[in-house]
Amino acid sequence: MNRRQFLAATASLAALPADWRLRAQTAGTPARRVRPGDPGWPSDAAWEDLGRKVGGRLIKLHSPFDVCTTDPNGAACRDVTASLGNPFFIGDDPALTQNSGWLDAWTSAPSAYAVAAASAADVAAGVAFARAHNLRLVVKGGGHSYQGTSCAPDSLLLWTRAMHTIALHDAFVPRGCDGRRAQPAVSVDAGAMWLNAYDAVTTKGGRYVQGGGCTTVGVAGLIQSGGFGSFSKRFGLAAAGLLEAEVVTADGAVRIANACTNPDLFWALKGGGGGSFGVVTRVTLRTRDLPASFGAVFGAIKAASDEAYRRAMARVMAFYRERLFNPNWGEQIRFDPDNTIGLQMVFQGLSQDEAEAIWRPLVEWVNASPKDFSWERPFVVAALPARSFWDPAFLKAHVPQVIVFDDRPDAPAGNFLWAGNRAEAGQFLHAYRSAWLPASLLDADDQRTLCDALFAASRHWTFSLHFNKGLAGAPDEDVAAARDTAINPAALDAFALAIVAAEGPPAFPGMPGQGPDRAAGRRHADAVNRATEALLAAAPNAGSYVSESDFFERRWQQAFWGANYARLRDVKRRYDPDGLFVVHHGVGSEDWSDDGFTRVR
Repeated sequence: MNRRQFLAATASLAALPADWRLRAQTAGTPARRVRPGDPGWPSDAAWEDLGRKVGGRLIKLHSPFDVCTTDPNGAACRDVTASLGNPFFIGDDPALTQNSGWLDAWTSAPSAYAVAAASAADVAAGVAFARAHNLRLVVKGGGHSYQGTSCAPDSLLLWTRAMHTIALHDAFVPRGCDGRRAQPAVSVDAGAMWLNAYDAVTTKGGRYVQGGGCTTVGVAGLIQSGGFGSFSKRFGLAAAGLLEAEVVTADGAVRIANACTNPDLFWALKGGGGGSFGVVTRVTLRTRDLPASFGAVFGAIKAASDEAYRRAMARVMAFYRERLFNPNWGEQIRFDPDNTIGLQMVFQGLSQDEAEAIWRPLVEWVNASPKDFSWERPFVVAALPARSFWDPAFLKAHVPQVIVFDDRPDAPAGNFLWAGNRAEAGQFLHAYRSAWLPASLLDADDQRTLCDALFAASRHWTFSLHFNKGLAGAPDEDVAAARDTAINPAALDAFALAIVAAEGPPAFPGMPGQGPDRAAGRRHADAVNRATEALLAAAPNAGSYVSESDFFERRWQQAFWGANYARLRDVKRRYDPDGLFVVHHGVGSEDWSDDGFTRVR
């Protein structure tokens, strides 16, 4: 935001009716927020006035599946249902979320109204309106929250999708930090996706910014969760690269937060969870030198027996400790109940020959025992110029099978997602759990304990070890930078994040059909829980990543933030004392009912 926009945002607050300003300044939040039909619900005239203040960008929301209620076999219903495999379509509809819900937890539901914000001034007007009228407030950029934090019925949605300006800086100094070293950076508005950021920084700019792996994830939301990407083992947390944020706080003020200005809020935004401290409207992130190459390794080892599977697990984990436990390698290895080990790894800074040489001992070990092991999926190594990693033209020409384009007729030409992520669009979660596994489990004396836990877990459900989501083995400077974020410090000492999950096809309310198979979903959830408990036998009380965690986590404060939670609670009280911003298992949410409408203490 420039000076003129900042003044405009401030002026919009001053222009609010006097009774609004008085309530915003003096009144604590009542015991219960209002819903449509309640005496305090804003009048049509009040909504119209908000619409004028935000330049006509107030939208009354309806589910796109309303057409299915009136004509379930009609073309309009078929079109919207068929579009659910496209996450760009989902993201461009303020009434939808990238997940359709979670069994026995939450279901995607449109807000009553949405401010389709084009600036921080629009966001500030929406915040002031929600505070004055005691409304439930929801914030959505990419809409990828597994916990359902980007939707709530009967609420006012602040939708930042239209805010997607990106600007590169050769020498950026945060505001108020005069005298500090300038460094290359990129400023990204809150509605931009990581695909947009990588296109500007890497494909066009020839540099790297640490961000997320999925192309359609929102930039601002990922930063606030901590932010792991495929190459975090080399470049650390996305949140650790945050240099400055523009944020609208609960009082309607548009603030700058960095290491010199509002430093406590700045720290909280770096991993304290999205939607708890304010509405981030812009972030400025450090950019880095780009490696010469990025690449990937794929394959799947099939063991002929349980005994062979145990041996393969032990060999793979020893191999990881010997050759892959370093900044060059990230992503995951998957363990399936059918005695298969799936390899889905990425690397940076290595040539194809170097990567192949690193893996050769494991490949030869598998090939030496054909009675016990086979390649269910061929072992493949592929390297490409790093600058082309997110270049849709290059990918289409050389590896078209790894990407899927946005198939809407009016879609931007560069919109693509990784083919492996397509099934996630609109998914209905049955269960999702994660646990950081400490690097000590890789020590020779503890590898047996680790492998016993891996095998026991694999008897119940599929799980993956995401090596890029644990910072043990990363460069010291990046671990130190992550230590200055709000994320659970357990992530810094973990070699991987174990993820165990189950999901079904989209199940948005109003869709044709019978809806989710709840009986099967509960069986799946039970298997996920049993697999997770088997893993936790090797890592009792392991922390969990807030963005990829159990909706029903009982000890969420400790699991998500560890010793940092008390400090986060203090920041919350300072910038949002009345709890305007409430999300499930967000900082301060213990003061509210689970739907965010009723204060419980």
